[in-house]
Amino acid sequence: MPGPDGWDDVADAADVVRGVPFRPMSISEMLDGAIAGIRRRPRTTLGLSVAISTVIQVTSSVAAYFFIGDDARDEVTPDVLLESLGAQVTLTVLGLVLSAFGILLMAGLVAPILGRELVGLPIAPRQAWRDARPRLGRLIGTAAAVMGISLGALVLPAAPFFTLIAVDAHPALGAVAGIVGFPLGIALMVWLYILFVQAVPAVVLERRTVTGALRRAVTLSKGRWFRTCGTLLLALLVTVFMGFFALRIPFLFVQLIFFGDSSGSEATMGALAVDTVGRIVSWSVVLPFDAGVIALLYMDRRMRREGFDLELRTRGSSAAAIAAGNGAHDEAADDQAANDDGFIDLWRTDPVPAHPWTGANP
Repeated sequence: MPGPDGWDDVADAADVVRGVPFRPMSISEMLDGAIAGIRRRPRTTLGLSVAISTVIQVTSSVAAYFFIGDDARDEVTPDVLLESLGAQVTLTVLGLVLSAFGILLMAGLVAPILGRELVGLPIAPRQAWRDARPRLGRLIGTAAAVMGISLGALVLPAAPFFTLIAVDAHPALGAVAGIVGFPLGIALMVWLYILFVQAVPAVVLERRTVTGALRRAVTLSKGRWFRTCGTLLLALLVTVFMGFFALRIPFLFVQLIFFGDSSGSEATMGALAVDTVGRIVSWSVVLPFDAGVIALLYMDRRMRREGFDLELRTRGSSAAAIAAGNGAHDEAADDQAANDDGFIDLWRTDPVPAHPWTGANP
């Protein structure tokens, strides 16, 4: 039946305009919605992702050059790429950990963008930063907590294997510990990461503490772990193809052409610089996609588990007042702050005071 302010009457048209459907979403709609979020707000999303990707990839390159060893310095040239497999594995693991942390940070930053897109509110310049800035410290803490819990779950079951190796125990005991420990650690890491990943959008949109956001993620994940896993797995396949192959190929050709037969520190630095630029470009594109999928997973769970879309349709007049207020008070700093708080209040589950300019009590 039609809801307040005709929201249901224009639901289909609004979905097309927003690019993110205001209803429970299928997996394909979440993937498409993440791409639509980048396409509709390219300056905001790509600007944030370039900044995060640059920090991550430059850090990885510095680690490769200075902290992994002399073999790894030469390893960036194609001729000796396989001469130091251990250094390459270390560099790859470091890059993946930093990239996963960057995806979580980006998910918290794009959540307000997609959230405003979802409820049909305008997105002013630098709006994502204004929405996320009050919780930036908690966002970093939540992303670190999710990564720490996941990596801890990976390392803990493998600890007996490394202990047996260190004390020079019987090789059979080490083999058994490795066969049991590593698969168990990987399974626990994946399970806990998917269980807690929705804490990142929750800490920004619901203004929760780090522990409160982690508990909130567990609540939202109940009964939908496999659906969340499948969605993130599809997003990962897109990321691997685009980030490691399609977008990196031109830069690999440049390395082969200009530095394939060269040696010395200048050639090493040149090859490393090209490789770093290639990684920045590729991850700047895939980072907001993965982050958008995480944010839309959180929103989909809110709508499926708590009827968030039905609740806002019932409170349609309040949402419309917030949208109108955003357009009418763009030039007043205090009114803009009140409008930003009004958007956040739509997502909060705890009681909040009534807005003085709308009279609403979300």
